[in-house]
Parts: sequence; structure tokens; C-alpha cells
Amino acid sequence: MTKTSGTDQWLSPARQAARSGASGLWRSWPAVLLSMLLVALAVPAALLVAPGFLGPEPPAPAPPAPAWQQVPATLSAVQGLAPPDGSAPVPLPSSVSAQLEPLLKTDGGGTFTGLVQDALTGQVLFDRGGSENRVPASNMKLLAAVAALRSLGPEHRFTTRAVAGPAAGQVVLAGGGDVLLGPGESAPELVMGHAGLATLAARTVEALQEGGAAGEIKVLVDDSLFSGPALNPAWQSGDVAAGEVAPVYPLALNSARYDPAVTTGPRPQDAAMTAGEEFAARLRTAGAAAGLTVAAAVERLPQEAPGTPALPSPEGAGQPAVLGEVQSATVAEQVNLMLQDSDNYLAEALGRLTALAGGLPGSNDGATAAVGAQLAAAGLASEGMKLVDVCGLAMGNQVPARQFAEVVRAITSGADTRLRAALDGFPVAGLSGTLDTRYGDAATARGAGLVRAKTGTLNTVLALSGYVVDADGRLLVFSFIGNGLTPGAAGNKEALDRAATALAGCGCR
Repeated sequence: MTKTSGTDQWLSPARQAARSGASGLWRSWPAVLLSMLLVALAVPAALLVAPGFLGPEPPAPAPPAPAWQQVPATLSAVQGLAPPDGSAPVPLPSSVSAQLEPLLKTDGGGTFTGLVQDALTGQVLFDRGGSENRVPASNMKLLAAVAALRSLGPEHRFTTRAVAGPAAGQVVLAGGGDVLLGPGESAPELVMGHAGLATLAARTVEALQEGGAAGEIKVLVDDSLFSGPALNPAWQSGDVAAGEVAPVYPLALNSARYDPAVTTGPRPQDAAMTAGEEFAARLRTAGAAAGLTVAAAVERLPQEAPGTPALPSPEGAGQPAVLGEVQSATVAEQVNLMLQDSDNYLAEALGRLTALAGGLPGSNDGATAAVGAQLAAAGLASEGMKLVDVCGLAMGNQVPARQFAEVVRAITSGADTRLRAALDGFPVAGLSGTLDTRYGDAATARGAGLVRAKTGTLNTVLALSGYVVDADGRLLVFSFIGNGLTPGAAGNKEALDRAATALAGCGCR
């Protein structure tokens, strides 16, 4: 036995070794605990830090979108007026009359006439003096629309050209019937301004450069396409002064308005020269970079000079050299704008263009004759009808309500499908055009969005001609005309609107 100091001196060597190991373990226990603690803390810390090195976890897949949010596999068909439903019941004439008679009462003096027909069969469902000639105001534009679509075609466009003048250094702005020209760049998405003078000027400068033009350019205006008085003598001077219409030329800016957004007040009295001056200004700007100058003065092509087709040509082909051209919106688009806004100037221009298409002079008399001829050819002319203008501003027009009902019937459901192009032009009650601020009270609100009709308004005249689909799904056409009315009496428009609303809600069986 080995002797050691203290209490260990009596222990065997083996027990002394065990005792020594236990003592070492005891002395290292705090380090073990510390290591375990560090490991315990390191694991969650590693879990927190790891995404910074590994990147975020991929997101969970999104749930599928509902069917109504899915991209369509095919495009929907273009919506339009469905063909008349022949299976829908036809209203009883006695029931229709019972609905309308109490409503068509004048506010003050004058009388209302009217006619309602079933669009599919032509059966007359209501007739109060429907064959009597009346002053129809702007309902005349429905006749002009049908005539233009028949004679010119819905897709026809009018061309405004810049051509070489009769003498060197001259450029002629030749009107082709587009009275909706814009001053700036052509805007294909628009009807008014579809063709722009800035675009025409730029094309003209390119052609002049290619031809080696130099020196000063003088602009002439050729407005010889239309003939006869530019201002219809049947129009009252007060209406002209108020800007209801202006002298009619075969080219004009903004339908002879200084600003297309301002549709009342003074208008250019020489729309052709106003357009010519604007073209010269645009040509001056476009030509500056090319070293071209443009004379300040703009003149008409001399009357003794032949019209544009006969101008002398450097190429000897009997046609002037075309330097540039721009095309208008289609006839269909112009007809719809005319009906929506009740644009007198545009109506008169389309009437003269209809006359030219039929081989008649491009004058007021030619326009009224052409409209009458087109209606007769379509089987739509009424005996004794009298046309003094085609926009409806003249008090001398005499047309019965039956005429307008038949014309609306031809547009909506007749055999000539070219006339369908006018459907978009009918103002919608409470929503668009000249009906946008009507059908807002309790008596007419049920007709909002359902009644589609052309309005007509003069001091003593109110008219409303259009179509509705009644409560049973039957397409009905109608025309109501008031003459001799008390000017400004509010109840007269309301009477017309109530009558049309009653038709829209009619389940008259």
C-alpha cells in the first residue's frame, strides 16, 4: 500500500485512480453544461439564419382562379339588335291605344299625331292622324340617313386631296365632301377628325420635295363639288345667326365649327376658306424644314377654271397631279354621328353627296330630290310629302308620322341590310346623343336604356321616332309629331317620352 497525504493515504491504488477520475469529471461538469446550452441555442439560431443562405422557401401554389376570372378561350360574338322574335305576341291595338291616348296630350296649344307599328308584320297598332303631313323638325335626318346609305353605301369614304395647281408653285386643296376634317394629324379612331389637314400637309410637302419644288407655294381652294346657294333660303336668319347651321361647302373643319366641343354660337360663314387657311398654316409648318415657304393669302380656284378633275396635268393625263390625300370616316359612321348629335351641317352635306351619287347637282334642290327618289325606290315615299331641306331646320317640310315609322321599320327589320348601319345612330333614352338628359324622372325612368329614337325640336315642333322592344319581346316602331306647340312648354317633351316609355313596358295583350 502506498502512503499518500490526507485521507487518500489509506486507499488502494485502484480506488485512488477512480477517485481521481470522479474528481476530474466533477471539475469539468460546468463545461459540459455550457456546451449543451450552446448546442441548444445553436439549433434554433441555425434554423433562423439558414434561409438567408438557402433563400426563401417556394410559395405555396395559388388556388385556381374562378371561372369568371379566367382568360377566355374565344372572343364573344359582336352584340347587336337580334332579329325580331316572330313568336312573341303582337300587342292588341286597343290595348296600345288605351296606353297612349291619355299620355299624348299637349301642354298648351297644338296637337300630337302618331303611329305605332309591329316591326315584323307592319300591322298598325296605334294611329292618331298618322297620315297627316306635319313639320317633322330633325326627324328629317332619318330620311337623309336612308338615302345616303342606299346611294353611297355604308363603307364609302370621301377623299380630300392636295393637287398641283393650274400654274407653277400652286397647290389646290380640293374638297371631296368631307366636312368632318380635323386641323391636326389624322385620327383613325375618330369620326370627326378621321382625316387631318396636318397629315395632308406633311404628305404634300413630301411630294413637293420629290418633285424638286422650290420658292413660294400658293394655296388655292377648290370647293366646286357643290353648286347652287350655299345657304338655303328656307332657313330662318335667326337660326343661322344662332349657329344652327352655316353655308354648306364640300370641305369644312369640325362640321363647320371653330371648336368641335362647342356646338352652339357663331360658325365659320365660309367653311371652305377656313379649311384652306388652316391647310396653308399646316403646310407652312411642315414645309419650313424643307426650305419651302407658303404665301399668307389663300384664294379660291378661279370660277372660270374647270373643276378639279379637268385641271391641267403635267403628266398630260387630264388629271391634276395628286400631291397627297386623306380619307374620311365611312358613310355609316358619319350617318350615326349625324343622328346622335342631330348635326344639321353634316346632314346637308350628306344630302348633296347623295345627289351627286345619283347624277343630280350637288345643291339643296338636288339633295331634296335625291332623298325623295331614294325613298320612292325603296317603297318608302309618302304621297304628298314635301321636302324643303334634308336636315329638318326648315318649317316648310311636310312629312307624316307614318313615313317615319316605315323608315324606322326599314332600318330595323327591312330587306335592305345596308340600312342596319344606321342603328347605332339612334340616341338611347337617358344615355346618349340628344336623349342623354331625358328619361330621368319617375314617369319616364322605366324607358331609360330601352327607348331608341331620333328627336326633333323647333320652337313649335317636337318629334320622336324610333323603336322599342316591348315587355313581351316584340319589336315595335313608332313616330310621334307635335305641331303648333307652345314654345318652351315642358310638358310636351314629357308627353312624348311617357308615350315611348309606355310602349317599352307594354304587355298589351
